[in-house]
Amino acid sequence: MAKIKPQALLLQSKKKKGPSRISVPTIMLYGLVVAMMVFFLFATYRHWSRRSMIQTHDDLSTTEGDNPFIEHKRSDVDGPKYAFISTSKGLITVELYKDGSPDIVDEFVDFCQKGHFKGMQFNRVIKHFVIHGSKIDKPEATENWTSRGKHYSRLDTSLKHEAFMLGTSKTKHEGGGFDLFITTAPIPDLNDKINVFGHVIKGEDIVQEIEEVDTDDRYRPKTPVQINEVTLKYNT
Repeated sequence: MAKIKPQALLLQSKKKKGPSRISVPTIMLYGLVVAMMVFFLFATYRHWSRRSMIQTHDDLSTTEGDNPFIEHKRSDVDGPKYAFISTSKGLITVELYKDGSPDIVDEFVDFCQKGHFKGMQFNRVIKHFVIHGSKIDKPEATENWTSRGKHYSRLDTSLKHEAFMLGTSKTKHEGGGFDLFITTAPIPDLNDKINVFGHVIKGEDIVQEIEEVDTDDRYRPKTPVQINEVTLKYNT
């Protein structure tokens, strides 16, 4: 067997092909594929993550909305902000002074929920003074009302309490429950007579229309004027 010379082996080794190199376009293609896969995975993760958050929020909202205890508790804490007094002459809207007179407002709310004011008559209407709604009517109080009305009409009330204030008597009448006063003019020493717990913000014209009704010598309206109902609006 003939031996191959070293020079021949060297020539043959030079003729053998070396390992093929990866071209630049191939590298770019692979890089693009990897980038697309990473982007797809990230987009998928983000989509499901956001969907999970939205679902959790909806579940919480539904739970709170369907739970009357939560709503009732929130209402109890905040308290009603407005009262709507529906009368035979029209609607009077009152803003309640929850912060200034919390106990009186709570008592007023309690009587509202019991339907106390439904059908209550305005049994005293004194022009340039007050309109008064109550469940009772005591004739012996006429002289006091008359003297107070004449007395206040002669006083300078420019720097006194505002008109259209809502209040109730400081002296509770036996069996009369909770009565209502709405002032129709600024009144001196108002806080000495009435517990003020609200202010008319809409329906002043209705108050004035009630004030203008014809009355007898005891300031009782000749034509009955009554409260149909009182509803409350809580904070939202």
